[in-house]
Amino acid sequence: MSHDDFAVEPIKGLPERPPEGEEILWQGSPSVPALAREALNVNWVIGYFALLAVWRFITVSDLMPLGQALGATVPMVLLGAVVVGLLYLIALIQARATVYTITNARVAMRIGAALTLTLNLPYRQLGNAGLDLRKSGTGTIVLETTGKTKLSYLVIWPHARPWRFTQPQPALRCIPDAQNVATILATAAEAKISVPQIKRTAPLAAVAAE
Repeated sequence: MSHDDFAVEPIKGLPERPPEGEEILWQGSPSVPALAREALNVNWVIGYFALLAVWRFITVSDLMPLGQALGATVPMVLLGAVVVGLLYLIALIQARATVYTITNARVAMRIGAALTLTLNLPYRQLGNAGLDLRKSGTGTIVLETTGKTKLSYLVIWPHARPWRFTQPQPALRCIPDAQNVATILATAAEAKISVPQIKRTAPLAAVAAE
C-alpha cells in the first residue's frame, strides 16, 4: 500500500492554506542530477574513484598479466559505483521531499527528508537575491535575509548557499528554468515591497488635543 507522507498538507508544499489575497505564482523542486552534482559533489566522487582505479591498475600491471591487472581494479570500480548510487539516492530523496513555493507575498520552502519543516520568508524579510545560472538552464536562487531571521546551516542544508556557516542564506537549489523563476520572484518581491504599509495609530482628534 502506498503512503503519502504529505497528505495532511491542505495545499502541496504549504502547511496551511494561504490567507485571502495570497496567490501561488510558482512551485517546483530541485533537479535530481543537478542536486547530486552541485550539493553532493558527485562528479568529484566519480573522479576520485576513477583515479584510484587507474592508480591500482598501474601499480599491479607490472606484477601480473593484463587481464588480472584489470580484474584487480574491479573492486574500486564497484565501490565507486555504490557510493555514486547512494549519493544519487540521497539527491532523489531530498528532491522528492522538497517543494519551493513563490507567492505574491513570500517564499515558502518545504524541506527535509527525515525532519520536515517549512520556511516562510516574507519579501520584507529578504534583503536581496542572487541567481547562479548553469548552461543547462538549472540554477540556484540565493535569498539574503535580514538580521532578524535566524537560521541554522545544518538544518536547512542542502537548501543553503554553500560555505556560508555563520550567516546561512537559504536557497532554491538546482531548480529547472531558473532564469524564469528568478524573474517571477523579482517581479513579485518588487510589487509587494512597493505597497505602502499602513499601521494603526492614535485617532487624529486625540493627537490634535495633545
